[in-house]
Order: sequence, then C-alpha cells, then structure tokens
Amino acid sequence: MLAVKSSPKSAPRLSRRDRSNLVKGLLFISPWILGLLIFTIYPMIYSISLSFTRYSGFKSPVWLGLQNYGRLFGDSLFWLSLSNTLYYVLWAVPVGIVVAILLAIAMNRNVREVSIYRAILYLPSILPAFAMAFIFIVLVNPQYGIVNYIFSLFGAPTQDFLGDPLGAKNVIIALAQLGAGNAALIFLAGLRGIPDTLYDAARIDGAGTMRRFFSITLPLLSPIILFNLITALSGGLQIFQQAYIMTNGGPNNGTLFYMLYLYRNAFAYAQLGYACALSLILFIIGLALAGVLFTVSQRFVNYELVS
Repeated sequence: MLAVKSSPKSAPRLSRRDRSNLVKGLLFISPWILGLLIFTIYPMIYSISLSFTRYSGFKSPVWLGLQNYGRLFGDSLFWLSLSNTLYYVLWAVPVGIVVAILLAIAMNRNVREVSIYRAILYLPSILPAFAMAFIFIVLVNPQYGIVNYIFSLFGAPTQDFLGDPLGAKNVIIALAQLGAGNAALIFLAGLRGIPDTLYDAARIDGAGTMRRFFSITLPLLSPIILFNLITALSGGLQIFQQAYIMTNGGPNNGTLFYMLYLYRNAFAYAQLGYACALSLILFIIGLALAGVLFTVSQRFVNYELVS
C-alpha cells in the first residue's frame, strides 16, 4: 500500500480585526521595545565588543583579542574582589531572607496598631543608601559610636570595625539588612494569601507554632523565597555604593568588592576595555549562580495553589 503523506497544516490566517489588534498592541509596547534595544541590548553587545580591545574612552579602541581575559585571570585584585563579593553574598543574602521573613511575620500581626508597625519596619528600606552608610559610620565609630558604647557596658574592648578588613565587611552586611523591608512586603503578601483553615486544622491536630511554620508557612512561601533569593543575589553581586562611601575598598582591600574594582578600572584608570571584560565575567557568574539556584529550587519550591 502506498503511504499517503499528510500535508502540514498551514497556520491559520489572522483576521483583519486580529491584525489590527496586533498592530495596536505592538504600538503600545513599542516604547518598552525601543528602551530594551537602546538601553539594554545595544550596551550589552557594545560592552562585549569593547572587552576585546584596549579603550580609554578618548581614543579609538585597539583590538587585543583575548588579552584582557588573560590578564584578568592573572590579576590578584580580580580574585580578591571576587572573593570579597562572594563572602558578602553568602552572608548578606540568606541573612536578609531570614530578616525579611521575620519582618513580614511581625507586619502580619492582627493588632490595632499594625499599620504603624508596618510603616516603622519598612521605613529604613526607603532611606537613601548613602545616608544610611554615613549613619553607620557614626554608629560604629570607635570613639563615640553607640555600638562600642553598648559593648563597653558588657566589658568588651573598643573595636575599630571599619579599620579591620573582616569587621568592615560585616558592617556592610549588617547595613544591607536595613533594606529588608522591600522583600518583607512581598513576603507579607504571601502570608496574607495562606488560608487560615490550614492553620486551624494544624492546631486541631496538635501542631505547635514552629511545626505550623515549617510545615505550612515555609513551604507555601517557597516561590516567594526563590524570587527574593534571585533578586538579592543580583543585588549582592553588584554591591558598590556602601563600600565606596564607607571604606572606599579598605582597609587593606578588605571591602574591595567586584563592582568597586570594575569602577576603578573604568573611571579611575581609564581602562574601559578591561572593565568591560570584568563586567562580562560578572554577568556569566551571575547567570551560573542563578542557574544553580533554579536547579536546586526544584527540590523545595512548591508551586501548587491552595484553594
């Protein structure tokens, strides 16, 4: 028997009304498309091309091939800035998630003054980062700072936190927790969406507070936890402003974070080609970490909707 070949189905033709709606839709989103192409896609492609050149920002780029990348992997300050940044991310991101969840639970209390509590807990996250950095400089001052004063009440010696490489990093990590209010609002929305019937059923079964938190609250917040982890990871890799204001990378390059080192190469040393190579490596590292996080998240993120 001869096999009859089935002709592929042709795509349905759009009606005149559908074509009109498509054109209108494209016109409405055209500002976003143009913004994406002009301010995101084009700068990315241009920076990648510059990463293979020697460019000071004034003269024409000189093609170097892979020399910038060869120099990068032999640069001790590159590895130091990367290790400082990863140290910051490994501590600031998980601590920030825990702080944000605790703030969200506090904001979710059913009391009359809850709106005041929410405003107070959220307020630090909307203050300018440079202002909070200056405030922290005063708070941890070894001579008149309130932190050392509190430590002295317990007999602890005076500490120059910003004069020690590890201490300075820890101060910046502590400073980052003041911005947990943004993530806390997202967690609060997730908490408000969890049905009370689940908690009532758990109480009837004899589950305590901690059991209800780890068996109900945490699993149902897992998609929000993943979202906040991704955004916090992206922000952590780009930590710059606090270190630039508080320590300018010191002491002894203890707070020389990746973005600060990139900034110095671009605008202090006029090595824009090398800075573009640094930015591309950071982009790849961020993608790799996000990919690992998405892969691991398949084990603990629960996307099932609770009706």
